[in-house]
Amino acid sequence: ELEAKYTKKMQVLRDDLNLRRKTEIHEVEERKNNQINELMRNHEKTSGDMRTYYNDITFQNLKLINLLKEQVEEMKKKENQLEKEKVDALLQNKQLKEALQQTQEQVEEMKKKLAHYDKDKEALTNTKARLKVTQKELKDLQWEHEVLEQRFSKVQAERDELYQKFTKAIREVQQKTGFKNLLLERKLKALLGLLEKKEVELSEVFTASNLDPTALSLVSQKLEDVLSSKNSTIQDLQLQLARVCKAHDDMLQTMEAKLTAFGIPLDNLGFKPLAAPMLGQ
Repeated sequence: ELEAKYTKKMQVLRDDLNLRRKTEIHEVEERKNNQINELMRNHEKTSGDMRTYYNDITFQNLKLINLLKEQVEEMKKKENQLEKEKVDALLQNKQLKEALQQTQEQVEEMKKKLAHYDKDKEALTNTKARLKVTQKELKDLQWEHEVLEQRFSKVQAERDELYQKFTKAIREVQQKTGFKNLLLERKLKALLGLLEKKEVELSEVFTASNLDPTALSLVSQKLEDVLSSKNSTIQDLQLQLARVCKAHDDMLQTMEAKLTAFGIPLDNLGFKPLAAPMLGQ
């Protein structure tokens, strides 16, 4: 009975435990399912949050990449600009170095000049003293210059008067010489024409008169005497004309020499002196 009683109790207990186990298993399964569902919901939410997060990160990264690209381009432009500024700065630096070197040389030169300041000061005092003496000499020279200018004006007036008289005398001599030359040339032409005319008449007379040889010889002798006399006269006239032309040329040379001695250009005469023509021209 005890065995049956305890077997029954054991059976009841076993059933109860089985039921409890089943119930607990069912509860555990329900909790498991709930946890799985919760985990799935959490997973979905987390996945959505992660997708949103990574989408945001991707968008932000793309935006950052574009921004960085723009910044890179801007940096490249700035780099190019800085490179140009660097070249300009190097050039300017070189120029400044040269200017600095020149300034340093000028400073050294100024130091040397400063070292000689006392000597220069003493030299300046001496120079001022000499300047006073020179100014006095200058005043004396100015006074002498004024006196010389007055004398020069007087001499220039005398020169102009002499020039006018000389020019007038030259014109008168030239007119007289030209007139005399013209008379001599006309006289010479008239004699030559008369000689030709006489020769023609004499030839006609010889042809028309049929003189004997003796008479012809006498006439020819007389004619030769007349021609010799006329030739002598012509030679005398030519010598006179040559002497007049030579005197005219000598007068022109003397005039040019005097003008040169007085410092007067030949163009200031107002006329061109006529040189005597060569004989026969």
